[in-house]
Amino acid sequence: MGATPDAAFTITFDGLELTALPGQSLAAALWSAGILAWRRTRIGGRPRGAFCGIGQCYDCLATVNGRPNRRACLVTARPGDAVSTQEGDGHAGLAV
Repeated sequence: MGATPDAAFTITFDGLELTALPGQSLAAALWSAGILAWRRTRIGGRPRGAFCGIGQCYDCLATVNGRPNRRACLVTARPGDAVSTQEGDGHAGLAV
């Protein structure tokens, strides 16, 4: 006897449809799709993705459903999530 996972579902990353599994973090879903970077640094535009995987380093910040600065390693993927590459500090175009 083995465990049977719930059905996979779709999320998007920069408009590209990806498959995610129930309980999977957004970082894990992106990694599974071969995407290793989803943020660019404010200075120099260097690519970043998950580094520590436990929410301490903030390298995995992404914009999720229009909200910037979400730690992809801590956010559980949900059907229909729209993840996009975050540029810099994620506040471009916001009145902050």
